[in-house]
Amino acid sequence: MSALYGLMAEFDNPEDLVRAARRAYQQGYRKMDAYSPYPVEGLADAIGFRHTRISLLVLMGGIIGGLSGFCLQYWISVIDYPLNVGGRPYNSWPSFIPVTFELTVLFGALAAVLGMLGLNRLPMPYHPVFNAPRFALATRDRFFLAIEAGDPQFDREQTRRFLESLMPQGVSEVEP
Repeated sequence: MSALYGLMAEFDNPEDLVRAARRAYQQGYRKMDAYSPYPVEGLADAIGFRHTRISLLVLMGGIIGGLSGFCLQYWISVIDYPLNVGGRPYNSWPSFIPVTFELTVLFGALAAVLGMLGLNRLPMPYHPVFNAPRFALATRDRFFLAIEAGDPQFDREQTRRFLESLMPQGVSEVEP
């Protein structure tokens, strides 16, 4: 038996794809993905995509940026090169707000971009689904549901029968 990435079913319209994804999720399949030429409402929920850690990464980046901005200004104004300007205290925190805010936004934005790339495993110049016959149509007018062989419920014949019961245009094996 050769190595297998998974099985892929092809559908004509987004409604059939969402319906098939819901049924697959109800049957207990969790390692699956759907491909379509445009965003399909309800598809993310149907395949069980619920939560991402990007918001936590952005929060952590913003906190690190804010602390970095404040600590940098504190170090310069109080410890390294204190200047008495107009009798104000060395640690005049209201004057630190603009830089602190800007570094909070900068670090949060960088965390968002780098976190999105990392969590999506991008750039990904190769993926096994590119080997599927007719997968090039996923960018034009076809909709695909792939169930990975790494899924605990996956059995080659049983999963094939299940996918065929969803009335797709075809079911194909995806080689790694």
